[in-house]
Amino acid sequence: MITIEQRAEFRKHFRNNISRRVATDKIVKGIVFGCVLLAIIPLGSILFEIIRNGVPVLSIDFLTQPPGAVGSNQPGGIGPAIQGTLMLIGLSSLIGVPVGVLGGIFLSEYGNNKYGQTIRFFNDVLAEFPTIVIGLFAFAVIVLSLGYFSILAGMFALSIIMLPIITRTTEESLKLVPVSYREAGYALGIKRSVIIFRILLTSAKSGLITGIMLSVARIAGETAPLIFTILGNEDFFSGFDQPVDALPLRIYRLANLPYDSATAQGWGGALVLILIILSLNIGIRYLFLRKRRGGSFRITTGG
Repeated sequence: MITIEQRAEFRKHFRNNISRRVATDKIVKGIVFGCVLLAIIPLGSILFEIIRNGVPVLSIDFLTQPPGAVGSNQPGGIGPAIQGTLMLIGLSSLIGVPVGVLGGIFLSEYGNNKYGQTIRFFNDVLAEFPTIVIGLFAFAVIVLSLGYFSILAGMFALSIIMLPIITRTTEESLKLVPVSYREAGYALGIKRSVIIFRILLTSAKSGLITGIMLSVARIAGETAPLIFTILGNEDFFSGFDQPVDALPLRIYRLANLPYDSATAQGWGGALVLILIILSLNIGIRYLFLRKRRGGSFRITTGG
């Protein structure tokens, strides 16, 4: 039989145990919060500097006009660079997104064998490749073959950079979909292809969107591959067989000029590039979330 002294000792031990756990929880939360602050402070500092130096440069002429004479009182704008960046992102996504998603589907649903392991290994290696090497590869394959710098060469290089990111995120997103979804589809007699494209991809859509936007953000800021592929141009797009401009390339060249006006334009170009990436992320996520809230989950068995 438990005595009063034993009960009191038990309560004391229980309170001490709870106090230690609460203290440990507070310490861990403090460490996590401190790590978050350490990560946010450099990011906030970079954004603050870009906004502080870039906002005074923004104007309609700056966003729409081609570059002016270097060092003159009329430095012009970055209109061709904005146009080239948007075209490069769109054209690269036309290749990188479908191929990357299909690659992720194969690795997730059909890649539990030596072929899948081999593809997965080379995909991881490609993800770690220096982008300047990819730019040199595109230069050797596209530029030297065609005989001229063009947006096609830049599109080729940037789509290669997109592939491993989209492939990996697609694979991992599909693996997170419960196995019961697949089993339910098979139990209803639905074809495997229909299960993948109508059920699994719909359920993993959030992860797919995240992977695609990560890859877009990655290629939007690449400079090294563009030096070897699109070369740069101060005019607006005039054909697929002509060099084009892009914001990362324009910012890089403006930063190397010994003029205050060029440096100011470089800050403005950096701010515009960040706003483009931010707008794409917010716009696509808004469209996705709106469809997700308003849509309904339907299964079409097909033929």
